[in-house]
Amino acid sequence: MKLEQIYTGCLAQGAYYIESKGEAIIIDPLRETKPYIERAAKDGAKIKYILETHFHADFVSGHVDLAQKTGATIVYGPNAKTAFDAYIAKDAEVLQVGDLKIKVLHTPGHTMESTSYLLIDENGKDKALFSGDTLFIGDVGRPDLAVKTHLTREDLAAHLYHSLRNKIMPLADDVIVYPAHGAGSACGKNMSSETFDTLGNQKATNYALRADMSEAEFVKEVTSGLSKAPQYFPKNVLMNQNGYESLDVVFERGMIALSPDDFEAIANETAALILDTRAPQTFKDAFVPNAINIGIDGGFAPWVGALIIDLKQPIILVTDKGREKEVVTRLARVGYDNVLGYLENGIEAWKNAKKEVDQITSIAPTDLEQVLAKQSLNVLDVRKPNEYQSEHIVVATNFPLDFINENIELLDREKTYHIHCAGGYRSMITSSILKARGFHNLVEIAGGFAAISETAIPKTDFVCPSTL
Repeated sequence: MKLEQIYTGCLAQGAYYIESKGEAIIIDPLRETKPYIERAAKDGAKIKYILETHFHADFVSGHVDLAQKTGATIVYGPNAKTAFDAYIAKDAEVLQVGDLKIKVLHTPGHTMESTSYLLIDENGKDKALFSGDTLFIGDVGRPDLAVKTHLTREDLAAHLYHSLRNKIMPLADDVIVYPAHGAGSACGKNMSSETFDTLGNQKATNYALRADMSEAEFVKEVTSGLSKAPQYFPKNVLMNQNGYESLDVVFERGMIALSPDDFEAIANETAALILDTRAPQTFKDAFVPNAINIGIDGGFAPWVGALIIDLKQPIILVTDKGREKEVVTRLARVGYDNVLGYLENGIEAWKNAKKEVDQITSIAPTDLEQVLAKQSLNVLDVRKPNEYQSEHIVVATNFPLDFINENIELLDREKTYHIHCAGGYRSMITSSILKARGFHNLVEIAGGFAAISETAIPKTDFVCPSTL
């Protein structure tokens, strides 16, 4: 038997490969199929099943493409309805893979089709639980993503309570829990950075598995403190239910090298969004006017999903040389398939063609300290409210990047704004968005609050009513 966790940090997502006697299964694959096909080929194995724990909200699964390319059967648990061929397994049904068995455990609560898969080894011993978004390490799945008019988040939380206690907690303590996500995912509230653990340790440490917890207490705890779900989540769910365009087609369309003239023409003719994925402090020095900066080396996919409202939005790219396909791939992982090409040879080609470039002023926190000592400033702290509340510059106003599309009209285009986040990633995203929408008096603070904390700029952890 071979069991591998294939973890993708930018999405905090775990997919799984299991092989026995020349048969393999993939659990919760990402959109790109090549790594899974190559992994099975290395073992001389045939992929028999693609197991889906639920309709994922935070990424587009590779189940449809992978099934078409390998002939594998897509498997969902009870209640799932798809627009493509899939096997809807029954609760407690057992699937055979080589010498292994996979027992289907219907565990509704995160969503109503949510299903966990119990791996039983060659000796009949319960070995591992692939818990999807039902049970995380240190947390459980949030119960508000599948809310419908007849089903409240409290209803879903109650289902989750019984799923955990009736299906998962009775399992042996030495069963290894392999969840679909870890710290950084928006599918839970407070996940651990660990990507697997024993069930026994989770029973001892996970707040949601306390033996003495009543249903009412559980429902109250798991429904409190939930942040607003990113706007792209329900759109990804629909893609996972209904199918999508092949990633091969997405690559054909997106991997087109554009000259500066062609790039400019597409931008003007299609109202394409210019997405610049270079590092923030590189972007600031020279960029195509109206470009939005979301750096590929940060929380790229989740921020794209939070900020670009339309999945069908035409996009043209400015990237670091050699990273064009990586960017197209990571956009497709969250459903942004309409990339129309990239600027060949990047910003240098644009400058060599004598095209107009724009810049964003960026200063060190020490410079901000000197200016604040002499005059008042409009300081925007674009971190999340809980970050702001823990400690912030006394004069700063909380303007979370997460809600910039809803709140942008609260700002005055005639004013000058000094903008910071935690480390400089989100502040440059914010600055680029504001610049593209007609705010030209912007100053970004390099290094963010991590660097600001080293200065004598007055700070407070008092939660004052200064959020826009």
